[in-house]
Amino acid sequence: MNFPLITDPHFYAVAVPAVLLLGISKSGFGAGFGSLAVPLMALAVSVPQAAAILMPVLLLMDVLGMAAFRKSVDRRLLWFLLPSGLAGIVIGTLLFKLLDARVVAGIVGVFTLLFLAQRLLFPPRPDSPPPPRWMGSLLSATSGFTSFIAHAGGPPINAYVIPLRLSPLLFTGTMAYFFFFINLAKWVPYAWLGLLDLRNMTTSLVLLPLAPVGVWIGVRIAHRIQPSLFYKMVYTGMFLTGCKLVWDAVAIP
Repeated sequence: MNFPLITDPHFYAVAVPAVLLLGISKSGFGAGFGSLAVPLMALAVSVPQAAAILMPVLLLMDVLGMAAFRKSVDRRLLWFLLPSGLAGIVIGTLLFKLLDARVVAGIVGVFTLLFLAQRLLFPPRPDSPPPPRWMGSLLSATSGFTSFIAHAGGPPINAYVIPLRLSPLLFTGTMAYFFFFINLAKWVPYAWLGLLDLRNMTTSLVLLPLAPVGVWIGVRIAHRIQPSLFYKMVYTGMFLTGCKLVWDAVAIP
């Protein structure tokens, strides 16, 4: 029996680095880079198809990430963020067929760049208070929504969690658990929308061995990196992600 499979070399030329970036971002190092995975793959396939292909890859990465950082989780923060994040999944499901993925990409990109500009122009003081909880609820819901549309949930949730000044390991572990539940919640809606077809899932299996490679690279670095350098890499990843998403939104197809 021949299984349907994407065989275009151009697809794998962009899919392989996309999956590796996604795996590295799952370790916390380079957080934000993972949001580039779907835009990269969208150079060869549609955004919904790229998102569907990455579903099994994300599941494996999430499990590996949780195993690696199981002792480094801010459970109180996690349980606060999750309900709003899951609400964002519901909103994404209802609006999926109405929204152009390019518009969503542009919104996420602009929001990401504005957040970075605010951090650069008005750097927080060591004694500055954490963001208000209503902002955490709003940004986690936005994260769930953008994660559902294009697996781009990192920048919105980072905008809330980064100012909390968690240690690199606690930041990474909490985000690993958050996105495990967010990505797990996307399976039923994705199936309902007809995105999890045999061709996409078979292609995903081909890419699956790359998942632990990317996570392993990132975990090795995350355990050795200084907090100041860690957050510089987070900001760099968010900046590149924001620029790419805005470009995808305004570029002529």
